[in-house]
Amino acid sequence: MTHFTPKDPDYRAKVEASFARQAFLATIGARMADLEPGRCTLEMPTRPDLCQQHGFVHAGATTTLADTAAGYAAFSLMPAGSAVLTTEFKVNLLSPAKGEKLVARAEVIKPGRTLIVVRSDVFGVEGGRETLVATMLATMICLADSPDPA
Repeated sequence: MTHFTPKDPDYRAKVEASFARQAFLATIGARMADLEPGRCTLEMPTRPDLCQQHGFVHAGATTTLADTAAGYAAFSLMPAGSAVLTTEFKVNLLSPAKGEKLVARAEVIKPGRTLIVVRSDVFGVEGGRETLVATMLATMICLADSPDPA
């Protein structure tokens, strides 16, 4: 595991404040389970209203979790007074998303000054056993001098 040094010593407060403003994440029940420089873990309990017609968690909810974890992993390394946006991602849905909850673990692969490449894996958790259900490769952009709204 690579060790990253955040450019903002208050990265945790910045990321947590941004996460708290995301109403959609509250709607789907996502919570931040862990945050370290260049890494973010999100969890979301599965619910019938988040599932598609076969009873699996919808790809949209799964992708949201992966993308958001990736964004906050990247944001944790950005300087104060900046904001993060996704510029692109590719997601592979590997297994049906099911279980008691989904867990997304994101880690920065390449931190650049403007673009940051992040890997995000989503696991379905059932009875303590994890199954990889999706993997994402994403690019995030650092919008310097564009503070995340407080």
